Amino acid sequence: MTPTIATADHGVIREIRLARAPVNALNPELCAALRDAIADAVAQGMHGLVLSGGPKVFSAGLDVPHLLALQTRDELMTAWEIFFAAARALAECPIPVVAAIAGHAPAGGCVLALCCDYRVMASGPFRIGLNETQVGLAAPLGILRLMARVVGPYRAERMLVAGEMVDAERALALGLVDELADIDHVAARARAWLEELLQLPRKPMLTTRGFARADLIAALHPDMIQLDRFVDAWSEPDTQAGLRALVAKLGK
Repeated sequence: MTPTIATADHGVIREIRLARAPVNALNPELCAALRDAIADAVAQGMHGLVLSGGPKVFSAGLDVPHLLALQTRDELMTAWEIFFAAARALAECPIPVVAAIAGHAPAGGCVLALCCDYRVMASGPFRIGLNETQVGLAAPLGILRLMARVVGPYRAERMLVAGEMVDAERALALGLVDELADIDHVAARARAWLEELLQLPRKPMLTTRGFARADLIAALHPDMIQLDRFVDAWSEPDTQAGLRALVAKLGK
């Protein structure tokens, strides 16, 4: 089986790279591997993580063709549960995590980035956002709160209702990402920010970080996601039409 995650250590910092070609579509295998890689890094004494993806595409989001091929509601529930388990692993990670976004990050890719402490994105014609409504999905309340946490409630409302994707410069202006870098230096800038943070007295920094991220963790609580209702809406005509239109577009 081809690995879906690659890792590289830089002292006490581990880079975890999504490595499912061609666009890091988030199927259950990749999501489970990401969850496990985070746990392994913590268990092995790493002090910080960089989450990176492929060149030009950080992650294209959930693997929609895979989801549409599932035969039962239970299979669909399991696939979404594993995705949110990966997101929670990032949100609840006891050590800092920086997203190195060297390309596009729609939908689930954006969710993973929002669960990190800091986001470095490639400058240029790359886009990021939560475009769920454009493909027929209603974003859960908890996902709205993830976005509102970084861009503010009103801007989050406008972006999620419209399913808006923004380019890198606009994302920086909104606070959706924290800095831009040349595409070849995104991971290095992510490590540099993390190295500076890790110079601080460790326990006070981590304790304060825990306080500051409590709302992020709360946003991903199952009560805020209401996965049952989300999955029940999967078979609605608008949703199926939007998803199949997306798959047709991807196939061209």
